[in-house]
Amino acid sequence: MKYPSSPDRGWKSWFERDAIVNNLEFFQNFIVVSLCIGLFCVMLIRLGEMFLSLLQPINFQAITSDILFVLILVEIFRLLIIYLQEQRISIGAAVEVSLVSALREVILQGVVDIPLDRLLGVCAFLVVLGGLLYLRVWMFQRFEAIATVRSEPLAQPKAQDRPDDRHFQLRRRSSSIEQYPF
Repeated sequence: MKYPSSPDRGWKSWFERDAIVNNLEFFQNFIVVSLCIGLFCVMLIRLGEMFLSLLQPINFQAITSDILFVLILVEIFRLLIIYLQEQRISIGAAVEVSLVSALREVILQGVVDIPLDRLLGVCAFLVVLGGLLYLRVWMFQRFEAIATVRSEPLAQPKAQDRPDDRHFQLRRRSSSIEQYPF
């Protein structure tokens, strides 16, 4: 049954759940695209400044810091692109950005000049991030093993191995892991 078209119906359609979700996703994607464009412009500016700094006497610490900063920007840009493509945040890319950012700060200040408590904090942070990367790889391997087991056909048990229950049947699961949660 169709509802009669009225001026009030146009406003009501804006407050339906699907319309709200679609509009919010559109605005969210617009914000992410704006961030990508801005980030790309910042990367170009930093690259230009880095190449201009090579004309002056070389300061290896400043050049290394600039290179690592541009790499951080590239990783954040990649994180935003993954978000636009898959509508999810990549844990691996986020952890890599955090690792490079922490190492950049250590390189920028110098390991010798950092106070001991701060250095221990950075070390603990790096160990946790390394653990997250290891956990991600371990989970990937587990999911691969599960997907492999599920794709193999299951053998039918022999007559003597079957339980007394007459309704017992082995079925192959049709679901497979299409996308990993990381």
